[in-house]
Amino acid sequence: MTTPEPLTPRPAATVMLIRDGAHGAADGLEVFLMRRHSAMDFVAGVMVFPGGGVDDRDRNADVAWHGPDRQWWADRFGVDVELAEALVCAAARETFEESGVLFAGAADDPDLLVDDASVYREQRAALENKTLSFGEFLRSEKLMLRADLLRPWANWVTPKEERTRRYDTYFFVGALPQGQLADGDNTETDEAAWVTPQAALDDFAHGRTFLLPPTWTQLDALNGRTVAEVLAVERQIVAVEPHLSAAKGGNWEIEFFNSDRYNEARNRRAPQGYTDGAPLA
Repeated sequence: MTTPEPLTPRPAATVMLIRDGAHGAADGLEVFLMRRHSAMDFVAGVMVFPGGGVDDRDRNADVAWHGPDRQWWADRFGVDVELAEALVCAAARETFEESGVLFAGAADDPDLLVDDASVYREQRAALENKTLSFGEFLRSEKLMLRADLLRPWANWVTPKEERTRRYDTYFFVGALPQGQLADGDNTETDEAAWVTPQAALDDFAHGRTFLLPPTWTQLDALNGRTVAEVLAVERQIVAVEPHLSAAKGGNWEIEFFNSDRYNEARNRRAPQGYTDGAPLA
């Protein structure tokens, strides 16, 4: 029997939105997580960060830009300049669509950030239903993309064994801009909240939620840090592509650099591990 060719991964961007705890930096940080609702045809019921695939209109978007230039992002992620620009645009667009948080400021004043993104609720809906592009939105509202509010963090590729869809996902991290609120009001999720990384990891280990390996790994990396510490980190981005192998009973074992710890937590709440039809990564 011939093994089918792996699907080509689609570029995607996801953003770990962070803020200091309720009592300030001494409490560590909190991260914004959403649960994909059960009707979704991909990774239903899984906890995720805001994010999604690169839209064709994220490429050559012709937006005003403040912060590290396209080449800087290309060098950090190890991609060409066109894709780097598209990834940053997709990261900002998806974060706004899915959480209502907008990494933007006045096009004519680099010191003036958007502090109430709720005034753009109609544009947010138009972006989500794709009747408006992110570039058109920023230009019409005389806004510029604030790339300086984002940091490159990681790159994960869906395993070759996945036959539904694959993503080449670039992770960003960004602090919640002052005055803005994250709401999780979108068509893909049924629950959203700010949680500490430790609480999110505990919920997974005790079977209250489900985390895919990339999300689990990033939460583990954020755990115990403050927002300032995270934003100061200079990450070396190396692509991680987990490997899936068949195990007893038709289940799957997932292998990556930290898979022993992940699988221990996963199996603590689900001793049978992955089953056929479960999301892979």
